[in-house]
Amino acid sequence: MDTIIKTDTSSRPAQGQTVTERKRPSRQEAEAAVRTLIEWIGDNPDREGLLDTPARFVKAYEEVYRGYREDPVEPLKRTFKEVNGYKDMVLLRDVEFFSACEHHMVPFVGKAHIAYYPSDGVVGLSKLARVIDTYARRLQTQETMTAQIIEVIEKTLNPRGIALMIEAEHMCMSMRGVQKKGVSTVTTTFTGVFEDDMAKQDRFMTLVGVR
Repeated sequence: MDTIIKTDTSSRPAQGQTVTERKRPSRQEAEAAVRTLIEWIGDNPDREGLLDTPARFVKAYEEVYRGYREDPVEPLKRTFKEVNGYKDMVLLRDVEFFSACEHHMVPFVGKAHIAYYPSDGVVGLSKLARVIDTYARRLQTQETMTAQIIEVIEKTLNPRGIALMIEAEHMCMSMRGVQKKGVSTVTTTFTGVFEDDMAKQDRFMTLVGVR
């Protein structure tokens, strides 16, 4: 039986997305494509060291890009209201991640800092890290990843404000093209009270070590 996969053509979270359906290639077809690439770069896929590489490559892709099979909303569904009225900032700092850019399919790696002001309870801290990881394990740009993380948290938790900073080094810039190593790309987004109150932005920046 053919496997049908749904593709989000707008690269946005589940809410309001445009979905198309298409047949997913089989594992055998995926492995054959890897063999073709090995031959194309000039090596022999039948030599001992590469004989099982297509199968290993496809298995690795299932793990690296597992974000396509994960729902970013799911970790945020359960909140905790018994926090003795806590309404101040909740901050996760230095959440490490790795992803791959959609332009060259080479890695970019870095860390995310995310904070929010709760409005009606808090979410388990590991759940925010799971949301970051879900979007990281897909093909996209860092800018898209930043926007998607903010959007799903805002729509699901409805906090009084969210701050997000992502710092990453892109291998498409360090290992190819201009080949500049150690360059960090930084993206930020602020919503709600973070957007309206510069003092809260400054506090966030100080806590993550920028100021």
